[in-house]
Amino acid sequence: MFSFFYGIYIFCPSHFVGSHLFATFAIMKNDNKTAGGGIRGDKSPQGRYRIHLQLEKSLSENTLEAYLSDVHKLELFLSESGVTLLEATIEHLRSFIHCLDEVGINPRSQARILSSLRSFYSFLKLDGFITKNPTEQLKSPKLPLHLPEVLTLDEIDCIINSIDCSKEEGQRNRAIIEMLYSCGLRVSELCNLRFSDLYLDDEFIRVLGKGDKQRLVPVSSRAIAELQYYIYERNTIRVKPGCEEYLFLSFRRGRPLSRITVFHLVKELVLFAGIKKNISPHTFRHSFATHLLEGGANLRVIQAMLGHESISTTEIYTHIDRIRLREEIIEHHPRSKY
Repeated sequence: MFSFFYGIYIFCPSHFVGSHLFATFAIMKNDNKTAGGGIRGDKSPQGRYRIHLQLEKSLSENTLEAYLSDVHKLELFLSESGVTLLEATIEHLRSFIHCLDEVGINPRSQARILSSLRSFYSFLKLDGFITKNPTEQLKSPKLPLHLPEVLTLDEIDCIINSIDCSKEEGQRNRAIIEMLYSCGLRVSELCNLRFSDLYLDDEFIRVLGKGDKQRLVPVSSRAIAELQYYIYERNTIRVKPGCEEYLFLSFRRGRPLSRITVFHLVKELVLFAGIKKNISPHTFRHSFATHLLEGGANLRVIQAMLGHESISTTEIYTHIDRIRLREEIIEHHPRSKY
């Protein structure tokens, strides 16, 4: 039997305990709709796990669907041999990881999938579905050292200066790039910014990060200027009902920009600026952190600005007050010299 994957059929060898068989493995382009049920009252392991991720872990919908999608991949794999998720052993999981490698899934993606499975089986054991966690002795694939791409300040200015402001979306695009860099935002955080999150007189914005955790981030005078120019031009957009509060909108559709739209926008702007690096919206976040660190900023302040999960919202406001945060950014971020 074969599985259909992006227009081709995959034949993947897997070796289970006591037998040698061929199993199908389907990596689905978009299996989120079938990844975990999520129906109210669903008592299945996946349904209970979804509720656990939503209520106890407070994960975003995108992260939640990614976890469930990884579990669904294993479920598909196991089904070819008549094994359920609750019956899986460490040997099944080793065969699954081996099959991932066989079909060309890179080690970093393998590690991410394995992390999802560890979380799932830890929950199953905690909730009494299983007595033994099959992932406990499972080794993660070795990851190569990966250094994220970073832009220089000149390259960032080159991207911004190459934007054609005679186009209706030109000033919006300048503001987007400036906000990604000056505030170190994730693309989802940028897309979800609302007018109620702006405290421009105080030179702060409120950001809703992963797990619905809020943080306050200082915003540079350069970014404020670009935002104000954009907000003036935003008044010409015919905004769709219910979208009035969102900051960054499509000029044609009057709706909030999606993460994919911003991703493609950044790719186009970088290409037009003649920069050869492999750049995504997240590159500006890496550049934000790198430039602060190079400028001598306190590492804990950088962690707070990025909203890393290792620092809770309470810790941010307890240990690093707003004045000190602002002083660190003013002293060490290149944009503060504008």
